[in-house]
Amino acid sequence: MTEQAGAGLPDGAGRPIRVMVVDDHPMWRDAVARDLDGAGFEVVATAGDGEQAVRRARAAAPQVLVLDLNLPLKPGVRVCQELVAADPGLRVLVLSASGEHADVLEAVKSGATGYLLKSASTEELIDAVRRTAGGDPVFTPGLAGLVLGEYRRLASEPGTAAGAGEPDAPRLTERETEVLRLVAKGLSYKQIAERLVISHRTVQNHVQNTLGKLQLHNRVELVRYAIERGLDDA
Repeated sequence: MTEQAGAGLPDGAGRPIRVMVVDDHPMWRDAVARDLDGAGFEVVATAGDGEQAVRRARAAAPQVLVLDLNLPLKPGVRVCQELVAADPGLRVLVLSASGEHADVLEAVKSGATGYLLKSASTEELIDAVRRTAGGDPVFTPGLAGLVLGEYRRLASEPGTAAGAGEPDAPRLTERETEVLRLVAKGLSYKQIAERLVISHRTVQNHVQNTLGKLQLHNRVELVRYAIERGLDDA
């Protein structure tokens, strides 16, 4: 864990990232919470079922929710939907034993930022929580392509939004459009920052400004918007 010292501290901030862990297996839940605490995160709450998760998350206000999908009383996707709807700034990292495509897609559509399998190492989990807090989509290798493919399938369905040439289409700056194009291609914020030679925080700011202009709520909606307009092929 010494390699991960300070992992829970966001760039330029003096306070650790607030995390909540939700899992119905007490030993697993405690182990994850202990690993995150040891890496410098502030574990503000834990929960063992879906209803308890919603109550405690609203009271503890975590920045990142590490969430299992298979929960008693209320399923994980429902927990994710309710909490993200109440706080769009909440980042949800699903930590699940299931790598089934249907489970991954359902989690992302419910508002999850990333999806990690429980076979991941402690180091991978710590890195995933840190990146999730920064807004990066984090997926177990092989799952990111699945999600991007689903974005494209949804965007190709009839009844999608009108093109960007419509008179009332919001005006994005050249840089915002450039960032949006790279988001649609599936690049992480870190990769976008390196490609454009700008800071990670600047990328985040561009994404937040674009979400505001387009009246969208999260990266899932943003990627779909971009793909509908063919920006992923530009």
